[in-house]
Amino acid sequence: MLEMKNVVKTFGTFRALDDLSLTVPKGAVYGLVGPNGAGKSTAIRHMTGIYRPDSGRVTLEGQPIFENSQAKGRIGYIPDDVFYYPSATLEEMHRFYRGIYPKFDEDLYNRMKEIFQLPEKTPIRRYSKGMQKQAAFHLTVSTRPEVLILDEPVDGLDPVMRRQVMSVILADVAEHGTTVLISSHNLRELEDVCDHVGIMDHGKMLLERSLADMQGNTHKLQIVGDTPAGLEILHESISGRLKTLIVRGQAWEISTKASAAKPAYYDLLPLSLEEIFIYELGGVNYAVKDILL
Repeated sequence: MLEMKNVVKTFGTFRALDDLSLTVPKGAVYGLVGPNGAGKSTAIRHMTGIYRPDSGRVTLEGQPIFENSQAKGRIGYIPDDVFYYPSATLEEMHRFYRGIYPKFDEDLYNRMKEIFQLPEKTPIRRYSKGMQKQAAFHLTVSTRPEVLILDEPVDGLDPVMRRQVMSVILADVAEHGTTVLISSHNLRELEDVCDHVGIMDHGKMLLERSLADMQGNTHKLQIVGDTPAGLEILHESISGRLKTLIVRGQAWEISTKASAAKPAYYDLLPLSLEEIFIYELGGVNYAVKDILL
């Protein structure tokens, strides 16, 4: 289990993480989402041992990660901006990774050559951004990490390669029980792969639970008639006689209260992860605003 507990991090007077707690269950695929500036990358730099928290704990299986080479050796990390030595080729980085990661899987590395098909003798700095990201996946996944942390992992990849990379990640999870944390703004793709989600804003964790629980606890109610009493409404819009309500609660509870209002019509619909993200943040003044041009 990867865990952050009551972590505070400040840069000068700016409080980047504000009593942040986060739990990634072992073997889970965890999606970390939030608006720009929410603190996601700062949280990731704590989980990879780059930053030391001002207070709080960051642990892997109960052991602190900062200045712990044994814990760091169990973590694979692919940042948004990939960096390699300026003149290094993929072939040279392959030898480097193989020398410092005892679990480096040479057979897997060779099998993935067929997927990525990158020129091994060309300096990586001459690769396109998408090719550099492919090189990072090729090398990092081959280290057989117990925990794989990805910051905007498919940014810069074409649609075919995006699907291929996600397939590689999920195959590794299925075969080896790898724990994966993905930070991304592409909520549609996260919804396809994640089983747990954490929503951050202003350095805090707003909501953290399994995706099934999250989607099972927030619904879209379309109704013609009076607004039912006793609902926890996150958002309301009206088009003619039709009201659309975003409601927090279990489906059976919402249906019971909607029926009791005796509407002319009502329907209860599930929300996508993107819709949950928008309406949850709407509760902390992050609602989508209309702009008159």
